[in-house]
Amino acid sequence: MTHNPPALIFTDLDGTLLDHDTYSWSPARPMLEKLSAAGIPVVLASSKTGAEMMPLRADMGLTSAPLICENGAGVIAAGVTGDTGDREAYWRLRAALDALPSDLRAPFEGFGDMGAARIAEVTGLAPDAAEAAATRAFSEPGLWRGDTDGRDAFLAALSAEGIQGRHGGRFLTLSHGGTKADRMAEIAAEYGNPTTIALGDAPNDREMLEKADHGIVIANPHGIALPDLPGEASGRIRRSRVPGPAGWSMDLTALLSELGIAI
Repeated sequence: MTHNPPALIFTDLDGTLLDHDTYSWSPARPMLEKLSAAGIPVVLASSKTGAEMMPLRADMGLTSAPLICENGAGVIAAGVTGDTGDREAYWRLRAALDALPSDLRAPFEGFGDMGAARIAEVTGLAPDAAEAAATRAFSEPGLWRGDTDGRDAFLAALSAEGIQGRHGGRFLTLSHGGTKADRMAEIAAEYGNPTTIALGDAPNDREMLEKADHGIVIANPHGIALPDLPGEASGRIRRSRVPGPAGWSMDLTALLSELGIAI
């Protein structure tokens, strides 16, 4: 781990560094290579599992940095490439979920209810990728099929068991707590608290965007739009015009230039 790098970047995946429709990150490849050469770590932060993220981290050349998985419910250390095997937190969550009254439980279709084939159907993932998405360790994403009042009652019942729910671009994700912002602060401290830059597109990225030194909201016409954020008026938080990895590269390049950080 490089102590006190010029900057430390935290980025969401789906709809941000990965294209919403194709899951491609190729438009960002040149920028990722420049960041690596400049000694600027990129920490992936996603609702995806460690099993999903570790191959992506390797493909992107980012294994020297930790990653934040399952919406901040867990962290995988730098250099780790295989399953840690610890799923105790996930099984506790599933037990609490299945203990709910049936009228509250029924509208929520979690990944643990779906199986790999159904996960592939609702996400568009290939079968092997869907298997990785099903390998939960800390959290349970799913689809809510009920109304808003039912969802609020569902989340209130789970809250009494210490379980929180957060909306990402597509799914309602349940966990025992911990956010991307919490993990960002912990990881930044390990690096010596350099300038932090966060990039994301969805409500579950909001805290990370607000707590970073600088934030970039990536345009995503397919997702739930983020409201105006407090740092936008001062320019500390900006919004891209171009969605996905192309917008990610464009706006991050501009911000680093403004900050005088060479890449």
